[in-house]
This record gives sequence, C-alpha cells and structure tokens, in this order.
Amino acid sequence: MGGAVILLCAAGASGRMRGADKLLEPVAGVALLRRQALAGLATGTRVLVTLPPDRPRRAAALDGLAVEPVPVPDAAEGLAASIRAGVAAARGGALLVMLADMPDIGAEDLALLIAGHAAAPDAVIRAAAEDGRPGHPVLFPARMAAALAGLRGDRGARDLLRAEMPVLVPLPGCRALTDLDTPEDWAAWRARTGL
Repeated sequence: MGGAVILLCAAGASGRMRGADKLLEPVAGVALLRRQALAGLATGTRVLVTLPPDRPRRAAALDGLAVEPVPVPDAAEGLAASIRAGVAAARGGALLVMLADMPDIGAEDLALLIAGHAAAPDAVIRAAAEDGRPGHPVLFPARMAAALAGLRGDRGARDLLRAEMPVLVPLPGCRALTDLDTPEDWAAWRARTGL
C-alpha cells in the first residue's frame, strides 16, 4: 500500500455536542469511532488511532480491533497534538490523516487516496467533494513528516496545505466535507441518510 499509514484522529473533546461524545454515536448500530476504524482496517493498511487520556469509552469502542492506540496526553491543545503523536507512532512513511467525525468516509474512499499516493508518492493527496471542493481525508507524503511533527494548536495542517498543490481526489457527493460536530448536525445527517 505504498508505505502509507492511516491516522484516525479521535482525541478531540466533542465540545460542541453538549455533553455527548460524537465518536460514540451509533451509526447502523456501531459506534462511529469503531465504524471508521473498521473502514481503515478494510484497506489492509496499518491504522493508528489517537485517543485522549480522559475518554476510556473511546478505547473500549475499539476492543478487539487490530488498530494501534496512540495516547495523546496533550489532546486539549487540538488537532496538531494528534497529528504530532501520529507522526511519532508512524515512524516514517506517508500519513493519511482521517478525521473520526466524518461518517460518510468509507474504505473505498480511503483506498482511492492510497492509490493516488501510489501514483504520486511525493504529492499531497486530498479528498474533495464531487464538485471539486477540497475536504478530508488528506494523505501527506513522507517528505512532510518533519513539518507535521512541528504543528501546534487546533488548526491541524491547514497552513502546510496552503503551501502545497494537492492532488484532489473527488469522492461521491459531499462525503469529503461532511463532519458532524453538533447534535443538530447529527439529526440532519440521520434524517438525510436514515442511519
């Protein structure tokens, strides 16, 4: 699979869910975090999952799966802490950064990004909506590991992406843009998908 490692970022606080944990929301009877980890594993790729120290139920949702949990003691800092921890755990190679709160992303989408990396191993490969709007996940080539390891704050790799010319991989519909952060987001998504 071209040396790519999937980093499933699951160390966020779910702060806009008003007490609920969005990563434990059931989707077709399976906790979202487990569902997304299964999608990653279905590609045959190594899957790292970043986890905060204060949410043991997230780790429990992954029981029995061949994923590698990556503790993020400084998770409160934001997404950069997860990416830094993932880079350290990946020990080199390309890193496919997958946000855990995007339930429309499936194994077939991840496989497209990994195939894009195999075709252009030095390029940033970024999922996009069908209409070309850039979204997530994003696959960073090995050459960017040091830059990713230096990230700080809750902006993720946004600034690094601005300096690159990503190869966009259009996914069906708007699945590369759908992330669910609030109870209202979840309710609208469930109404639309029936899940």
